[in-house]
Amino acid sequence: MNRKLTRLPAEFGPSVRFEVRPEPAAPFRATQETELERLKTRLLANTLADAAPDLNAALRCAANEAAALAWVTFCPLLVFPLLFEEKIEAALHRAKRQAHIYENSRELVAV
Repeated sequence: MNRKLTRLPAEFGPSVRFEVRPEPAAPFRATQETELERLKTRLLANTLADAAPDLNAALRCAANEAAALAWVTFCPLLVFPLLFEEKIEAALHRAKRQAHIYENSRELVAV
């Protein structure tokens, strides 16, 4: 252990003040996100109005997948409607196929 004590005098410089700039209300990407959510809600509401109630969860999942994929692109608002249509079509096809398999399996089990 060092037994020598070296005292250093405290020196304080002049007070420094910083200018605080106001931040913008919301960054551009944040406003884009809310627009994407509005578009998703509107398209999903139109689709759910025409679909059977048992497809509600599958269609919502498809809409969320489309929104997630669109969000990572350069222009999510332009890409989303087409992705939405593709995902909804795939979800409807999958639901139709599952219903067909379910009906066929019921016939096989009943025999």
